[in-house]
Amino acid sequence: MLKSLHLHMVRIKVFSVVLHLAGWLLFMVFPLLFINGNQNQTVLSVLTTLPYLIFCLCYIVLFYVHTYYFVPELFLKKKYVTYVLSVLLLLLAINMIRPFDQLVGQNRGNSGRSILNPTRPPSFGDPSPPHDQNNSSPLTPKENIDGRTPGPPPPNMNNAPQRGVWYVDITSIFIFLIVLAFSMAIRLVKQWQQTEQRALRAETDKANAELSFLKAQINPHFLYNTLNNIYTLSLMQNEHTSESIMKLSNIMRYVIDDATHDFVSLGSEIECISNYIDLQKLRIGSKPKLDFKVEGEIEKYKIAPLILMTFVENLFKYGISKHENTELKINVLVVENQLTFISQNAIFDRKKPIHTTGIGIKNTKQRLDYLYPEKHDLWISDSDNLFIVKLKLLL
Repeated sequence: MLKSLHLHMVRIKVFSVVLHLAGWLLFMVFPLLFINGNQNQTVLSVLTTLPYLIFCLCYIVLFYVHTYYFVPELFLKKKYVTYVLSVLLLLLAINMIRPFDQLVGQNRGNSGRSILNPTRPPSFGDPSPPHDQNNSSPLTPKENIDGRTPGPPPPNMNNAPQRGVWYVDITSIFIFLIVLAFSMAIRLVKQWQQTEQRALRAETDKANAELSFLKAQINPHFLYNTLNNIYTLSLMQNEHTSESIMKLSNIMRYVIDDATHDFVSLGSEIECISNYIDLQKLRIGSKPKLDFKVEGEIEKYKIAPLILMTFVENLFKYGISKHENTELKINVLVVENQLTFISQNAIFDRKKPIHTTGIGIKNTKQRLDYLYPEKHDLWISDSDNLFIVKLKLLL
């Protein structure tokens, strides 16, 4: 499933690159429809002119700056005032540069033939064809000495009014708004796709975490040892027999029913941990020294299921020794909306590189990244023969 998800993401990236290239090719052809050139002017010569390069560069830079900085860093983070002011500054800069006006203006005064359509029919202002003196008639206008019929006087380009600083280049601004609209739409669609992918990954990792938990903790071996200990208690007519059965039942119910939800009560997660610790005590006896503390209003908040349980399971799995004294530490502190979880155990076998790279912890790290982006801080250390986990989580 993860492999297919990866292939799907690769296809999306390739399609995005192809779409960008096709879009910019169409955009670069667009201004050629409005450029008039003479007979010696080709498409290649226009593509290498400075006004054309400035035109393309302005809108390409605008698109990517707006897509990858303005929208994610300002608009999506609700910095609307800064976003609007930034867009207005860009708009003012585009109007001062006037990329479209500069591009089209360089060809004014030419023959009027379009670069992409050199056979355009003559329009008003084009030079009149030579007059045939042999077919003159009384209605023919008077000819000049050189034999040409006088036409409308050419425009005085030198005396044309210069456009001031406050001149508004409507076409450049219109293209600016179109580019901004496409940029916003593409970024919002990408944001939606990322949210969907994050949710899909979180669901996949959650299923993997549940499966890992079932295999590692609620496996036949664990059930056999626990039930065997409970059976021994029953033979001894121990008063904790029924209580142990209830704790095992609560763990099974939590994993099968409650843990299928996206979020559960923090109190339920802590209760499952407490039941798990009590059942582990039946297996390991009273020799290991365990410090388990819970402080704060745990019923007030919710948490993703099995997030903390993974670290507790890791502690009992690798922090117990049959030949040495064992000290285990599990502390849970809730202050306002911040949870601090600390677990600590000794490292007895350095040959097993499983503490920081195990499947359970790896899945938990991924789930934290997807479910609590920028809302958690996970620190894991295995130095000085101590394995320490410290997790800070905004609930």
